[in-house]
Amino acid sequence: MAKTPQHGAESTTRRDAQGTRLRLLDAASGLFAERGYERATVRDIADRAGVNQALLFRYFGSKKALFGEVMARGGHEQLRTTPAERLFEVALRGMLAGGREGTDRSLEVCLRSIGGSDEIAGALRGLGEEYAAVLATLSESDTGTLRGDLALSWLLGIGLMRVVVGKEPLVSADPDTVCRLVVGALGGLLEGLPQTGEAGGAGGADGRDGPAPG
Repeated sequence: MAKTPQHGAESTTRRDAQGTRLRLLDAASGLFAERGYERATVRDIADRAGVNQALLFRYFGSKKALFGEVMARGGHEQLRTTPAERLFEVALRGMLAGGREGTDRSLEVCLRSIGGSDEIAGALRGLGEEYAAVLATLSESDTGTLRGDLALSWLLGIGLMRVVVGKEPLVSADPDTVCRLVVGALGGLLEGLPQTGEAGGAGGADGRDGPAPG
């Protein structure tokens, strides 16, 4: 009987530690996406999480290790749980969401962190190769690998222009419209890709605005 309070205290401590760890991951994910790896400081990550920065090192060991967990939780989880034919649109919508809560921001992190250390560049390159490999499975062509790379390049190019450059009218464009136009056009490159985005019914069958010709 005397051990019950102790076990209860241990359980509370574990929950608190898990909550702190998750807050640090959320804070790091947001700051890496907004500033990139180099400009997101340990102090700023800890401040956003509402904890002492010593806890960041306690739970993750280093900023690079924290970055790796952010990427694993985001990009790798998306790769693991998203069907190949939905991956492009899901990743695109994540970048178009503008940091809305509940969306994966790993590709934003990639874009903001390009040009970092060799170790970080290697991690980003590896994640990109995984995305391209999955997209390549949507084509039965002999050039399927190249097509996967081209699809990923388009995806990242859209993100670069919207997220990093801030190019109008892309920045202010409706995400449903962007997805409908891009996913519809990409069908010629990846035959296994749905011809329209989730909001395809709002436009023509060929992915253009307005009704399809009769």
